[in-house]
Amino acid sequence: MSWDEEFAAQLRELERSTLIRRRRRVDSACGPRLEVDGRELLAFCSNDYLGLAADPALARAAVEGARRYGVGAGGSQLISGYFRPHQALEERLAAFVGAPRALCFSSGYLANLGVIATLMRPGDAVFSDQLNHASLIDGIRLCGADKQVYPHLDLRALESQLAARPGCRKLVVTDAVFSMDGDLAPLPELLALCDAHEALLFIDDAHGFGVLGPQGRGSLAHFGLSSPRVLTMGTLGKAAGVAGAFVAGSEAAIEWLLQSARTYMFETGPPPLLAQATLAAVDLIERGDARRRHLRTLIDGLRAGLRGLRWTLLESATPIQALIIGSNEEAQAVGAALLQQGIWVPVIRPPTVAAGTARLRISLSAAHTVAQLERLIAALTSLA
Repeated sequence: MSWDEEFAAQLRELERSTLIRRRRRVDSACGPRLEVDGRELLAFCSNDYLGLAADPALARAAVEGARRYGVGAGGSQLISGYFRPHQALEERLAAFVGAPRALCFSSGYLANLGVIATLMRPGDAVFSDQLNHASLIDGIRLCGADKQVYPHLDLRALESQLAARPGCRKLVVTDAVFSMDGDLAPLPELLALCDAHEALLFIDDAHGFGVLGPQGRGSLAHFGLSSPRVLTMGTLGKAAGVAGAFVAGSEAAIEWLLQSARTYMFETGPPPLLAQATLAAVDLIERGDARRRHLRTLIDGLRAGLRGLRWTLLESATPIQALIIGSNEEAQAVGAALLQQGIWVPVIRPPTVAAGTARLRISLSAAHTVAQLERLIAALTSLA
């Protein structure tokens, strides 16, 4: 069998298992209403939780950044330098989340790969929640350390695993808000375990930054936590509405990442115009209490409106609302029926989630209106 024949056979198997994925072309700015493949759809598929992706203030800042600095960074920031907006953004983000220092990466995936592979080495032990994001899992694979996976949010199991590895360097890795379930990790208890076992705690706050905590300062602020034992990664393409990511932590830890993280050292720097736009986004996040209150209203309204359906809505106080359908076939059918009504809700299937838990991942944004939410609730109620 040739390579192409093998690829074709594997694709047919994906199709047979209702696991084939297809992209949709969008011809409008990110927002609740999208022009998709020539149709206007009401969309509940974006991680633009505060509705900033199409905000005019960010567009103006990006244009100003392009006029002054162009559209490319030119090379690795350790070779050709980093721009003033990059420096200003790192300083602003560190102050915003209450950390001594921050370092920006081109994406959250690269940040997670770089952090874990830099911090850990063979002979060390990494402890990972069962439902952690793929980027964390891949970072653990890359670092060569011993991997210990604990059942989702099972602190007793984690404590046993930590106790069984005395005398080695230990890292606990967790999402703050889990991307497919929308639930929140018990960060105070995790930090207490790390203190007791002299482990470092690395938190992926991709879905908490901008949404949780006072003024959207993130999941650590939500719990009122601060510790030199913690490193936090936040993405800048979700609630912040732009692109990229940052890692915040102690001065020494961030300097070590700058000197050693391969996904920072060997990656062309992000365009300075994006850093300029993100600076404007952080200002809007800080002043975004009204957006977050409206988002809270939408979350509560959705949960009340879907109560009693034959499908299971997982517990979540975040904009990620997972409606478990079950089989791939039924989940696909529900998603297709919503599309026929002009509503786009992504269908999530294995291997992203466990077999038998195919779901609709409903993502809410402060840009949605109550009327748009009611339209979704009515459609789902009718289909159920």
